[in-house]
Amino acid sequence: MMLRNATLGVVWGWMALCAQAQDRVVYHVNDAATQAPLALRYIGNQLDHDPATQVTLVAHGAGVDFLMEGAKDRQGVAYASAVAALKARGVHFEVCQVTMKNRNLRPDQFLLEAEYTPAGAVRLTKLQMQGWAYIKP
Repeated sequence: MMLRNATLGVVWGWMALCAQAQDRVVYHVNDAATQAPLALRYIGNQLDHDPATQVTLVAHGAGVDFLMEGAKDRQGVAYASAVAALKARGVHFEVCQVTMKNRNLRPDQFLLEAEYTPAGAVRLTKLQMQGWAYIKP
């Protein structure tokens, strides 16, 4: 009887862990011109196929440019609507504050959907150490 209860406990514990398991992915963008359009498309595709995925995009260096007010892709299409749509699906867009300081940028120059992280490279490292998958478009 004790063995049966222990076995059931292990099975229920494993099932609970599987139920809580959720894919987590961080997208790394440090060149908005070439990487942002791909990242936004890849994130949308990922959420279309697995809506429960936790997604964070970390931008630093020239990668922050697509999260700025009025930013447009090479075809002249504003990034704002795509960013807002993905934010509504739970995506976090994090801007590196080291980049902001080095480029004399202010939070009011960025889309409302932007969040801030003290150092983009450190944030990428921490998320990967916590088991987040890493994608660089």
